[in-house]
Amino acid sequence: MSITTDTGVVPSAVTSDERPAIQIADGGLETTLVFHQGIDLEDFAAFPLLCSEDGRSALARYYAPYVELAERLGVSMVLDTPTWRASSDWGARQGFDTDDMAAVNREAVDFVRGIAEDSSLDQVVINGAIGPRGDGYEVGTMMTVDEAASYHGPQIRAFRDAGVDSVTAVTMTYVDEAIGIARAAAAADVPVVIGFTTETDGRLPSGQALADAITQVDAETGGVAKFFMVNCAHPSHFSAVLDGSAEWCRRIGAVRANASRASHEELDAAPELDRGDPAELANDYVELRRSLPSLHLVGGCCGTDHEHVAAIGRALIG
Repeated sequence: MSITTDTGVVPSAVTSDERPAIQIADGGLETTLVFHQGIDLEDFAAFPLLCSEDGRSALARYYAPYVELAERLGVSMVLDTPTWRASSDWGARQGFDTDDMAAVNREAVDFVRGIAEDSSLDQVVINGAIGPRGDGYEVGTMMTVDEAASYHGPQIRAFRDAGVDSVTAVTMTYVDEAIGIARAAAAADVPVVIGFTTETDGRLPSGQALADAITQVDAETGGVAKFFMVNCAHPSHFSAVLDGSAEWCRRIGAVRANASRASHEELDAAPELDRGDPAELANDYVELRRSLPSLHLVGGCCGTDHEHVAAIGRALIG
């Protein structure tokens, strides 16, 4: 097993005849823990599980089938840390101070690295997951770019100090926070991926077009992001806005979609988990790859589990 940051993707150079090799990620961590393992996650935060043996065992059970899938398919894997909620505001709500949060983010990197080292995978990317300061389904209070860089900087530096391979901003709802994270990662000399979520109309929750958001991040950061991701939205929500011939679209290298076609508002109010149809979702990914020439990293988000990612992997790899 080797740890690598190389995705094999140079988006501007990819042609329709040169598809990048598929990598897999995991699925919906928090929804799996809550609905399949019956764990009550305060604020939908998984990082406190790192602080107990029972919690670490639950996380290990979650990651195991994804590692086994990557081994079975013979592909490399991106292992995300369970840190979507592990920034200072969310930590403070659960009694974690600044030093605590730095320690738990470093521990998260060590934890997933241990999973990688225990596997037979040839290549694994250890990736630090960064969630929004706000809700993730709606914009709420917006930060300036500088405020976002300052807020997310400590988590990024904790990941760097633990030797992470890359970081990913997950479920970004507006562009200034994404730009701030990209600049903070560049300042820390850590490779970064920017992930946006969309509403059912293919626009960010802020109302900005996906194309404009990606173009703006690249323009205001010098193209520092390795690539972009769309997550926490069903493919039917954003597929219509994709144009594979456009440069912004060629910058999308990852998709981690929701299992359900429901809107964010509907999902937030749903009392039960909507797993959707894994086979149908896999077919959606096949269609997405026709529109996204740089797509190489596939996984899931809310409502998905290892069965969804397995179906996606089989559909794309054969």
